[in-house]
Amino acid sequence: MSLNPRLVKESFSAIEPVMGKAVAYFYGRLFAASPHLRGMFPPAMDVQRDRLFSALTRVVWSLDSPDSLGSYLAQLGRDHRKYGVLAEHYTAVGNALLATIKRFAGDTWTDEIEAAWVAAYTAAANIMIESAEADAGVSPAWWPAEVIDHELRAPGIAVVTLRPGTPMDFVPGQYLNLQVARWPRVWRTFSIANAPRPDNTIRLHVRAISGGWVSTALVKHTRIGDTLLLGPPVGTMAPPAECMRDIICVAGGTGLAPLKAIVEHVIASGRRPNIHLLVGARTAAELYDLADLSRMEAGFPWLRVLPVVSDDPGYDGMRGPLPEVVQRFHSWADHEVYVCGPPAMVAETVRRLEGDGVPPARIHCDPAQGESRSIYHVQPEIQGLSGRTAQPNRVESGGRPGDVTR
Repeated sequence: MSLNPRLVKESFSAIEPVMGKAVAYFYGRLFAASPHLRGMFPPAMDVQRDRLFSALTRVVWSLDSPDSLGSYLAQLGRDHRKYGVLAEHYTAVGNALLATIKRFAGDTWTDEIEAAWVAAYTAAANIMIESAEADAGVSPAWWPAEVIDHELRAPGIAVVTLRPGTPMDFVPGQYLNLQVARWPRVWRTFSIANAPRPDNTIRLHVRAISGGWVSTALVKHTRIGDTLLLGPPVGTMAPPAECMRDIICVAGGTGLAPLKAIVEHVIASGRRPNIHLLVGARTAAELYDLADLSRMEAGFPWLRVLPVVSDDPGYDGMRGPLPEVVQRFHSWADHEVYVCGPPAMVAETVRRLEGDGVPPARIHCDPAQGESRSIYHVQPEIQGLSGRTAQPNRVESGGRPGDVTR
């Protein structure tokens, strides 16, 4: 059974305009066929639907790039370990996905298209299963971590320090998924705000988002002594090894977290590049980490911290939207660039930097945090995968999906 990316992409394009209905049908089909899986997902499914669409879209449009797709799928497979995903779950998902594509493709569906989807899904699922199996003997599926410090730095913004029960290896610039006891089965991503430390502690910068279950719990309801669950660190916004170029970091809001970790790493490495760290916020009160950044600046003369405020006319420092402020300086074309923050800010900053001659290969930013890296949100259990081949059976369309919108 050979891959045919063209057929998969063409049929997926026909479904994208009605993706909301298709994803709702998918979950209805999945839970109707495998009702025991419903209890493994969070009660509210609206965010979950967006996450499935994001992950599926990335997989489909990356079928022609096997190396990057393989890396992404391998990471997903490792990440799924913390959810307790088994090989039969991949089969159930494949069956529901195939039934969904077939239903919404309508008259364009053919046996050839079905074979293309089966081949693509089988290859993807097997990469994820094999990656999870390889990782199972190397690291835990998830880490329990104790809250050892909790500082409310500004209204709605907290800095939380955690100590995992066993050491967690990570690279500066990475992020992790986190679950709080208040909201079982709900995982959200947060960047690690420090480089690895001898005491194995991990620091997070958290802004309570309106309607955000986990972020609000972390800021308003978490106390010293509480236990959280941490998924494995992921992400590619890491400092290049042995790079001697000067550095500019552009941080919007709590997007400061991974950039601070990268700066800490560079300082500890013994290298002495010039580092410009632009830290943006809407108001001066939201510049929550200036005291700590000032201490870093005082101890490392090659670091220059530049606070920027966008919506406070009375602020007597640098003012304006971060992307515009970045352009006020000399060219950054010879620098290594790191950008993190709200997606619109990141996109506009990258656009302007590329327009000013910064090579794309020197601009580092991860996907927006909170977008899905997983199609699962299942209850965490310490389990590996069984290693069976996950291939969807040929599924007949029809049947009324269960109501998953309530």
